[in-house]
Amino acid sequence: MGLREMNVANETGQMTAITIEQVGRYDGQEVTLKGWLYNLRESGKLLFPIFRDGTGIIQGVCALKENPEAFESLKGLTQESSVIVTGKIRAEKRAPGGYEIGVSKIEIIQRVPESTPFPIQLKEHGVDFLLDQRHLWIRTPRQAAILRIRAEAIRAAREFMDGQGYTLTDAPMFTPAACEGTSTLFEVNYIDDQKAYLTQSGQLYAEAIAMALGKVYTFGPTFRAEKSKTRRHLTEFWMLEPEAAYVEFEEIMGLGEGLVSAIVQGVLKNKSRELETLKRDTTKLENVKPPFPRISYEDAVAVLNKNGNPAKFGDDFGGDEETIISSSFDRPVLIHHYPAAIKAFYMQPDAQRPELALAFDMIAPEGYGEIIGGSQRIHDYDVLVGRLREHRLPEEAFQWYLDLRRYGSVPHSGFGLGLERTVAWICGTEHIREVIPFPRMIYRVYP
Repeated sequence: MGLREMNVANETGQMTAITIEQVGRYDGQEVTLKGWLYNLRESGKLLFPIFRDGTGIIQGVCALKENPEAFESLKGLTQESSVIVTGKIRAEKRAPGGYEIGVSKIEIIQRVPESTPFPIQLKEHGVDFLLDQRHLWIRTPRQAAILRIRAEAIRAAREFMDGQGYTLTDAPMFTPAACEGTSTLFEVNYIDDQKAYLTQSGQLYAEAIAMALGKVYTFGPTFRAEKSKTRRHLTEFWMLEPEAAYVEFEEIMGLGEGLVSAIVQGVLKNKSRELETLKRDTTKLENVKPPFPRISYEDAVAVLNKNGNPAKFGDDFGGDEETIISSSFDRPVLIHHYPAAIKAFYMQPDAQRPELALAFDMIAPEGYGEIIGGSQRIHDYDVLVGRLREHRLPEEAFQWYLDLRRYGSVPHSGFGLGLERTVAWICGTEHIREVIPFPRMIYRVYP
C-alpha cells in the first residue's frame, strides 16, 4: 500500500492492513493483520495468541479488562482458525521477531471445529505422518521459512543469470529419447500409441536454443525414475540449466561458481530471519564466494585413498566419497576431468587425454553432495555419432540433435544445478524432501 492509499484508509477510519514482515515499520501504530491463529496460551485474564500470515509470525497480547469483546472471541479459539486482527504494534525484545501486537479487535473468518482439530499439533510427529499431511505441514514456521528461502534462491539465481547475459527459455517436458541413460526414464503413453518420456533434463533442447540465441538457460522440473531412498534424491526436482555457444570448459566452471555464490549471498542478505528460524549456522555460508577450490578426478581418488576409501580410477563417486572429498573445504569444491567412460555421451573428450572428459561436478560442503554437474559438449559430428553408438542409443531419435553439429557447430558448454540439493544445503535440512512444497519420492505421490 502506498503512502497516499494509507492516508486515505486512515481518513475513512479503517486500519492500515499490513503483513507481519512489515511490522517493524509500524511501531506504535494501530494496524490490521490477516492470517491464522498458530498457537494460543491462556494465563488468567491475559491471552497470548501467536498469529501467522505467510510472511512470518507475531505474538499478540489481549487483556480481558481492556478488550473484553476481543478476549471472549479469542478465548478457546482453535489452532489454524482464520482471523483478521486489529491492534497496536509495539517493540518487545522477548517476542518472536522483536514485536508484538496488542489485540483490540478480532474477526474470526473460519473457526476450526473442536471436533476435528488441526492434525499437526505443537509436538513431535513421525515423518510419515507429516508427509501424509504435507498440505498442512507447510504451514509450520520451519517449513514456511524453507519455502521462502527456496523462493529467494530462485530469485537470486535468475537475477544472476540474467545479469550474465543469459536468456531464459523453456524445454519440453515430453521427450522422444533419453538424455542421460535409459534406466531412469518415466515412460508415458503418448497420443496414438506413441511412446514418450518425461524429461531428465532440458539440456539437449537448450543446446539447440543456444545455437539460436547464444547464451540461454532453462529452469523447470525434471524427472528421474531412480529407485533411490537416500536423503539426496527425489523423482521430481527442479534444475537450472545454462547452455552457451562459444563458451568452453574453464568459463562454464566459473559461471557455476558465480551462480552458487550469488544464490547463497542472496539468501544471507534477504532471508536472515528465515535462517534464524532454522537455527542455521550462517558462518558456514559466509565464505561461499569465488574462487572455489578445484581438484582433478585423479587427485580426488588420491584423497579418498588417503582417507581409507578403496576408490580406483574409473569408479563413480557416491555420497560417501563426496562427503570425504568435501570435508577438507569450507566452500563447494569442483572435481574435474572425469573418465569419459563414466560420463554422459555428449561430453567433450580432453584433447590431450581423450580418456578423460571435460566434465566437472560441484560438491557442496557438510555432506550435501553434488549440486552441479556440467561439461563442455561434443561439437564434432563424427565424435558424437561414435559416442551414441558406444552408449547404444537410437540414432534416429537424435537426428535433430546431430543437426546441431551439421549446421554451424561451435564449441559450447553447460551444466545443471539441482535447486533442491542447493536449498537443502543452504538450509541445513536433514532431508531433501523438506525443500520442495510437495516431494515426489520412490514410494510417495500423495498428497
